[in-house]
Amino acid sequence: MQTNHRIQRNNEELLLGVLVFTLIIAVMNLTMFNVVLPDISKQFQLSLSQAGWIVTSYMIVYAIGSVTYGKLSDTYSLKNLLTFGLLIFAIGSVVGLVAIKFWMLIVGRIVQAAGASVIPAISMIVPVRYFSPEKRGRALGTVATGFALGSALGPIIAGVTSSTWNWRVLFVVSLLSLLTLPMYRKYLNDEKRSAGKMDFIGGTLLAGTVATLLLALTNGNIWVVTTGAIFFILFLLRIFYASAPFIDPAIFRNKPFSLSLIIAFVMIGVSFAIPFITPQLLSSINQLSAAFIGIVMSPAALVAALLGRRGGRLADEKGNPFLVYTAATLLIIGFICLSSVVGMSPVLIAIFLIFAVLGQSFMLIAMSNTVSQTLSKEHTGVGMGLFTMITFISAAASTAVIGKVLDFGTSTIRLNPINQNSATFVYSNILLLLAVLVVVMVTFYYAQFGRKKGVDTT
Repeated sequence: MQTNHRIQRNNEELLLGVLVFTLIIAVMNLTMFNVVLPDISKQFQLSLSQAGWIVTSYMIVYAIGSVTYGKLSDTYSLKNLLTFGLLIFAIGSVVGLVAIKFWMLIVGRIVQAAGASVIPAISMIVPVRYFSPEKRGRALGTVATGFALGSALGPIIAGVTSSTWNWRVLFVVSLLSLLTLPMYRKYLNDEKRSAGKMDFIGGTLLAGTVATLLLALTNGNIWVVTTGAIFFILFLLRIFYASAPFIDPAIFRNKPFSLSLIIAFVMIGVSFAIPFITPQLLSSINQLSAAFIGIVMSPAALVAALLGRRGGRLADEKGNPFLVYTAATLLIIGFICLSSVVGMSPVLIAIFLIFAVLGQSFMLIAMSNTVSQTLSKEHTGVGMGLFTMITFISAAASTAVIGKVLDFGTSTIRLNPINQNSATFVYSNILLLLAVLVVVMVTFYYAQFGRKKGVDTT
């Protein structure tokens, strides 16, 4: 019995290791093309906004795919879903690698996203399905390590690759994910899932809602917003009246789940402001190149990667609320300190960025754990898929809102009395307001979940 337990535990560790490696590749693939957009626009003679569709098209399909794979995991085994997704990811990478026209490059990125979106969806399901509740925090902490390392390595590898060889080599990096396929085939169980019909109409309406929402966030077109509202209304009608809806509306009658999604949307959106606003700040105020920006941001990401599992253990040992408060404290310290030193030495920014990025990592673990604890077994797949989709949409919303604020340029209003550089007021104000928003949301979290160690499923 002891030997069997040791074998099972070793399998868990190997599975987590493979999952982290795959996540690193997936997150890098999500971020590293941002760095080479100027090179791509120059080669294909495009404006930066046109070249930006390389990122936008990927984001749209990625968000839709995450919840779709979550839904499919209720019917199909994780082993088969990962096999399918990784193969599609590889096909898209090959298409992008050999693309000679811009439209071919877009097709390659869309196909990539259709496959790669299986990875974040499954990474949230594996800890819930393969680990007991008392070990789940550590598993989610390990998963967060993959996110942190991918975020740190993406800009650096993109900068080195594009300057040493060519931006097309980034598609070769994506192909490394195929190395993990034999391991998944070996260590994931052949689960016997319940057969069920797939609501393609409901899935299409949800896809339309998410796609138009993300387009509205990036373009701000009133007609896109109107179309998205129509898709959303039709989706709601579909899930309430279809015999086997894409998403069972009963999951939203689970009050703890619905509230945890709302909190997660805001908290994660605030957290994901960090990787967006920091490069903008270092580029426009400190005049740093992409390579040096990556160097400044690396220490924080590496610390988050090293301490990610510790965050998970805190949730297991002291309760998830403790990790939420720890993450919130780190975020508040990071935001206030960064708000005070914007425009100063990049060394100071690198130091205080450690608090913010570690808080971001811990908050992702805490929110994942919070949501997972509210779900019944039959809703795990679609519930965690929805969480992954919400995470992605909140990150896109955060980026869009902050981007719009930065587009207005400098500000004459100073909210932080410590900051004396008028050229940095807009960045300082945003960071300070983010700290205030964290305080508001952690208070709301305490009112809903903070009085108990776990969250009961209803």
